[in-house]
Amino acid sequence: MLPPLWAVLMIFFLKNFAFAKILTSTLSLSTTYDFVIVGGGTAGNVLANRLTEDPGIRVLVIESGGSNEDVLELQVPFLMPEIPAKYTWNFTTTPQIGLAGRSIGYTRGHVLGGSSSINGMVYTRGSADDYDMIASLTEDDGWSWDRLQSYIRKHERWSSPVNSSLKFFDPDVHGFHGMTAVSLSKTQHSLDDRMLKATEEGTEFSFNADYNSGKPLGFGWAQSTITSRGRRDSSATSYLSPKFRRRANLHVLLNHRVLRLLPAAHEPNPHFNAVEYGEIVNGTIRSRRVVKASKEIILSAGSVGTPHVLLHSGIGDRKALSALGIKTAHHLPSVGQNFTEQPIGGLQWLVNDNNTTDRFTQNATLMAELLDEWKLEGSGPLTSATTTHIGFLRLPNDSAVFDTASDPSAGVNTPHIELSFSNGFIVPVPAGSGLGVLFFVVTPLSRGSISLNTSDPLDQPLIDPALLVDEFDRFTLREAVRLAFRFVGTPAWKDYVLEPFGLPPDLNISNDAQLDAYLRDNAIAGLHSVGSASMSPKGAHWGVTDPDLKVKGVRGVRVVDASVIPHMPSAHTQTPVYIIAERAADLIKESWGIL
Repeated sequence: MLPPLWAVLMIFFLKNFAFAKILTSTLSLSTTYDFVIVGGGTAGNVLANRLTEDPGIRVLVIESGGSNEDVLELQVPFLMPEIPAKYTWNFTTTPQIGLAGRSIGYTRGHVLGGSSSINGMVYTRGSADDYDMIASLTEDDGWSWDRLQSYIRKHERWSSPVNSSLKFFDPDVHGFHGMTAVSLSKTQHSLDDRMLKATEEGTEFSFNADYNSGKPLGFGWAQSTITSRGRRDSSATSYLSPKFRRRANLHVLLNHRVLRLLPAAHEPNPHFNAVEYGEIVNGTIRSRRVVKASKEIILSAGSVGTPHVLLHSGIGDRKALSALGIKTAHHLPSVGQNFTEQPIGGLQWLVNDNNTTDRFTQNATLMAELLDEWKLEGSGPLTSATTTHIGFLRLPNDSAVFDTASDPSAGVNTPHIELSFSNGFIVPVPAGSGLGVLFFVVTPLSRGSISLNTSDPLDQPLIDPALLVDEFDRFTLREAVRLAFRFVGTPAWKDYVLEPFGLPPDLNISNDAQLDAYLRDNAIAGLHSVGSASMSPKGAHWGVTDPDLKVKGVRGVRVVDASVIPHMPSAHTQTPVYIIAERAADLIKESWGIL
């Protein structure tokens, strides 16, 4: 007896469409694709989507992590701090001179979507000056603010929250028909009125209706990569949503790690056309496989992963490679250099308020009720990220640090400092109500590196962000603390902010030496790294890629991720990476005549 028609159609659908292109085994893979993308993170998934718009182009994405689907903590914005460790790389930095010799954890996304699946969802572009500086450094005007506007709108889908009274954004600077959702909080916070009042009381702290206009200075409402239904929107949920995953010309292989790039045989000049990868089981390689790219290999493994793969492929400084027994395929000393990271710290105050997020982080029953509300209605405070408001500030022009240091910012509209506010304690405590402030140096002068410890591609690289090595960074982080104290000390916060919480009782923030000692013991990395495979002008003797993102002196390899950004944008870097990836997709299409 033949099965009914509906059953035949269902079997056909399940075999050929539903989840068919997200793979965990190599059985369905081809031996050759047009493009092999190393890393299914923020940039990699943009490229996977855009390149497969042409049905004649076949793309394979190899992602070391697993699926982002059906993981509650990767979906509920407020649960970001509770994301299980298995969805992150277990990285640790080298001992940091500027942090009193401490080694610190260095979290990166190890899941489809990469760090866009685990980050704080903050959507900040940086200043127009930042992009114009990148254009100047690379001698490619295509990376300038004005020339990137079409890519900003191509990427962004502004999603105003349903029934929200918040109007603090400028619709003229946003895209409404792009891929990744960006929105204001669906929740009104205790801080809202006080934040606004504090910017009206004097001249030091100004209001900014939309810090994504290219002129970010001032205080405003946080914009986040969260849908109007209150869910995280990552590159995995936007650029690789089900309708795109079903493309017959796209394969996404999970739980397999790229070990190195392989050179083409019998060619005198460096040309890489294959990727060696394997499934990692209990810290060992179960099997090694090779897949070829007939057009290009695209490295999108991030500021740590991309130089790590390049170095293990023999692309880097020949002296350092030789010391580890790695044969040099192409001498490129800048690989892994110029690694730039934002140092950050945190402050907390006890507040006179019973309506902070602490009321449910300290109450398991209420938290369960709010989680049910999120699941059933897509509403409630769990639809918002922990960041509620952001302030961007510059050091005064007459700051003492400028007597010995040049201004690292890209221009007069570019901040040196970010203050990021939360309506509750940053780290939950058993009782009480709090106000949290994270403070960032968004224009650091310190430069670190990514290098190899051994020739084993499974060993963690040496991650040295060189935090607080430069005096400018130490000066600016001290000033960030003082700015935060001055801000919450304005009349708007009278009778609301009670006292600092968690600081040493004898800490005098006016004393540079005391504050430096405190920050050395408590500062961490902002996890916004760039620069370890920097763009530079075509023909330059520094840098790793040309402005078109092709690796210098090498055929067949392009880099598209945060590592190519030569200058730190004054931003949370997911947004610049999305924008860069959108333009990169067009550069790749143009070079290969793809529709």
